[in-house]
Amino acid sequence: MLAAQLQSYLAEANITATVEQQQQLIAFVGLLQKWNKAYNLTSVREPEQMLIRHIMDSLVVSPYLVGDRFIDVGTGPGLPGIPLAILNPDKHFVLLDSLGKRIRFQKQVQIELKLANITPVESRVEAYQPEQGFDGVLSRAFASIADMLQWCHHLPAASGKFYALKGQLDSAELANMPQHYAVEQQITLHVPHLDEQRHLLLITSSD
Repeated sequence: MLAAQLQSYLAEANITATVEQQQQLIAFVGLLQKWNKAYNLTSVREPEQMLIRHIMDSLVVSPYLVGDRFIDVGTGPGLPGIPLAILNPDKHFVLLDSLGKRIRFQKQVQIELKLANITPVESRVEAYQPEQGFDGVLSRAFASIADMLQWCHHLPAASGKFYALKGQLDSAELANMPQHYAVEQQITLHVPHLDEQRHLLLITSSD
């Protein structure tokens, strides 16, 4: 049932995934549902809704990823990082969260789905010092844009970008962007069967 739904959503979003990738995405939903009962990882309870609100909501960002190394800040149970890692085995994703239970869940997912291209890290973003900068810094419902840029300013490489996943855009929030930052691209995302606004802001620094 879920597999057929996923197939139709992927087709609707014009996203290509192998049979194995589709199986991994469904298995991730299964693990999320199983662990959610004990760990309360997400307020979304139904697998059908997880498919739309977590899997597809993450995957629609995939066509815009440029580079090889990404960090998903405030990733929670691994969103959007894990679905994006499944779809992009050639890219590496650091999954950053300050709560141990979320990192334990991610590590279990890593083992069960045999994902070699994710690195779960338990840390506050301000305290995390990577050895090298990232091509992309992803955040989904993490904080205001100003807070995200302030807390994550040390994470991108020289040519790296911030990928801010937002719902409805707030003009005041955009107007309050810190100096030396600019929205390079504002993309309206379409998530199949989700009747809510979704936007991706690609933000660059002129420093």
